[in-house]
Amino acid sequence: MNLTRRLFLLRGAALASTVYAAPGFTAYPFSLGVMSGDPTFDGFVLWTRLAPDPLNGGGMGTSSVEVEWMVAEDESMRRIVKKGKAIAAANLAHSVHVEVAGLRSSRPYWYQFKVGKDISPIGRAITAPKPGESPDRLKFAFASCQHWEAGLWTAYDDMAAATPDLVVHLGDYIYEGGINAKAVRQHNSLEIKSLSDYRNRHALYKTDPKIQKMHTLCPWLLTWDDHEVDNNYAGETPEDAQPHDAFMERRANAYQAYYENMPLRLTAAPQGSKMQLYRSVSWGNLAQFTILDTRQYRTDQPCGDGVKPVCPGTLDPVATITGDKQEAWLKQSLDKSPARWNIIANQVLMARIDRKPGPEEALSMDQWSGYEANRDRVLRFLAERKPSNPIVITGDIHSSWVSDLKVNWKNEKDPVVASEFTGTSISSAGDGIDEHADTPAWYRENPHLKMYNGRRGYVMVSLDKAQCRADYRTLPYVTRPGAPVGTHSSWIVENGQRGVKKA
Repeated sequence: MNLTRRLFLLRGAALASTVYAAPGFTAYPFSLGVMSGDPTFDGFVLWTRLAPDPLNGGGMGTSSVEVEWMVAEDESMRRIVKKGKAIAAANLAHSVHVEVAGLRSSRPYWYQFKVGKDISPIGRAITAPKPGESPDRLKFAFASCQHWEAGLWTAYDDMAAATPDLVVHLGDYIYEGGINAKAVRQHNSLEIKSLSDYRNRHALYKTDPKIQKMHTLCPWLLTWDDHEVDNNYAGETPEDAQPHDAFMERRANAYQAYYENMPLRLTAAPQGSKMQLYRSVSWGNLAQFTILDTRQYRTDQPCGDGVKPVCPGTLDPVATITGDKQEAWLKQSLDKSPARWNIIANQVLMARIDRKPGPEEALSMDQWSGYEANRDRVLRFLAERKPSNPIVITGDIHSSWVSDLKVNWKNEKDPVVASEFTGTSISSAGDGIDEHADTPAWYRENPHLKMYNGRRGYVMVSLDKAQCRADYRTLPYVTRPGAPVGTHSSWIVENGQRGVKKA
């Protein structure tokens, strides 16, 4: 469906119900906060969702509502430079997505929403440099895997204090599971499947004050992994036995709720069980973020799930983690990129990590290692076309890894084609440990592996024209408040040099 028709249908649906300009609310309607996302050189996306009763469907009823929005040059919101009205559509859970344009490049702006007498918190967004411009630096954080029940989101306090220009979230923003009575804090329902279930679960996660604060400080670039729908689902295949039509309805519910709760452009508006999420975001000529979706288009794990010996299915050229169309888009995007640093925002570990000591091998089938032919094509492209400074950033695995990527993994002298920074979870899997019992063996079996750590946290990346630096910020615990945050280690890739080294 083309963009014009999609816009027409969405607006038509929003206006099909009665619109009240200034309703009265039983409680504060901006309980889920505000966010910005996907900046361009002259704007960004602004988001909020009206929800006076956030954990019970929002509490807004069936009428759409008119919301005012404002963008200012100052934090006190006195110098308004853009303003307008948007519809918080009932059929989209009274969410608001405003695509602001016409602003000046490379500068901060502040924004706010108003409905009736209620005013939202003030958020801060940043416009990107213009195409062709080469800014001196960019600082961005990346994070993933924030299981509500597993721990507290203390890492976001440290991230906020570091004032990054962007946050890249690599998936598992919510978890779909039921209630664990012994958890640090509990989910609000049994395992989620319906549209109202997913909406309420997103609302629960959005009520956390730490992430709300981080949402207001800078734009976010978001993609999903599996738990936004169903653990380890693959395309149209669920984790557990479920009729195809029932799972596709569940996927459609999850995709709609994801769109409703994130600062995404209209191009990402879901069409049933499909949603266009892979895209690129540029930061002048310094960086290009190529944002992947390795869930929606993948074929079922060729060898089943889990860590297993390699089976012939991993080498099947038809087996895919990206889908053919996205793979072609990824190569084209990298091939045409004018950026000095090409950041590939990716969900699951791309490095081939043998987990079994000795001559036999065991690889994770839910990661790129389950789709070796697909990965081989991408890595051969990086080797042959040589896009400038490719850096893969990854989430999912609830631990920190630093690896070099190469075509021939078993040949230590084979040239490096890219480096991968894999970040740990914000909270998933609880406190974690520093070293796994098999870590020494992993290093022996995988000479391209440079670092492993099993604590919680996030990664802060600093780019300039000379180098890419990744600081791994980790916490000793997340099951109780007040954890100190420190830098476990720092890693550098130098401009024009393939391969990562310790700072």
